[in-house]
Amino acid sequence: MSTTSTTSPGTTAAGGPAPRPIRWFGTTWVERGTGYWLRRAAVSLGALAATAAGALLLRLGVSGVRLSEAAPLSLLLMLAIGVCSALAGLRNWKILTEGKDSLTGWMAEEKQLAGVWLVGSVGALAVYFARSLVEAPGEGLKRAVHDQERAAWHRRSAARAERDARKAARRRS
Repeated sequence: MSTTSTTSPGTTAAGGPAPRPIRWFGTTWVERGTGYWLRRAAVSLGALAATAAGALLLRLGVSGVRLSEAAPLSLLLMLAIGVCSALAGLRNWKILTEGKDSLTGWMAEEKQLAGVWLVGSVGALAVYFARSLVEAPGEGLKRAVHDQERAAWHRRSAARAERDARKAARRRS
């Protein structure tokens, strides 16, 4: 899946830092070739289909409650689904743009709010779809980290070349 050959984990054949793969995209996000665009289209369509399927399942669930003639309960259920979807979508957007390490407070709660994330999965899928229209979800974060690693590697290799040149000049004189 990787577009670069690696000599050891974390480095490319040229010795520079290797990009970290993104789920569904591998390392095609670095060069943005034909495979990247095809995967982006497939991921977008898959996320849209999953969002539609999840919304249909929630609609069937609410319809079942409505058939039981518990009108106030179905209204509360629809409100709860909307709130859970909004919270899960907001959390997923933050994960895709800033990374999971940036989550704080209620967003960082995995086990305590698992029910909220499950009920709100339609919102999270909708955000994943929207983000996949802009870039591979998580690409901006991975690209920033990769660019920082490459810049640091270039600084180190330039300093190393400068030291080697000074040593060679001292040996010649």
